[in-house]
Amino acid sequence: MTRDANALLHGALDVLVLRTLAAGPMHGYGITRSIEERTRHELDILDSALYKALQRLEAAGAIDSAWGVSDNNRRAKFYRLTNTGRRQLKTERESWNRLTTAMQAALDARPEEV
Repeated sequence: MTRDANALLHGALDVLVLRTLAAGPMHGYGITRSIEERTRHELDILDSALYKALQRLEAAGAIDSAWGVSDNNRRAKFYRLTNTGRRQLKTERESWNRLTTAMQAALDARPEEV
C-alpha cells in the first residue's frame, strides 16, 4: 500500500530528505529513490512535494545546492546537507523518536487504560 507524500506533514518529508542527504550529496531523483527504498516503497514521493521540501530546506539554510553531472551524464542539481542541516536533523530525529514512542504507547494501551 503506497501513501502519497502530500499526506505527510511537511516536517516528515523534510526530515526524510535531511536524513537521506546525511549520506552525501544527491540529486532530486536520487533522493526520491533512496526514500522510497528505505521505506520499502510504502511512501511514494511526488516530485512536486519533494521539490517544495528542497526549496524550504534550502531557504532555511539546512541544505545547499550546486549543478553537476549525474551518473547517466545528465546535468542535475545536487543537494547537500549544511552544518545547520546536520543540527536540524539531530533535533528532528529526537523529536520524531519522542513522538513515535508516545504514539506507540497510546496505540498499545489496553482499552481500560484509555
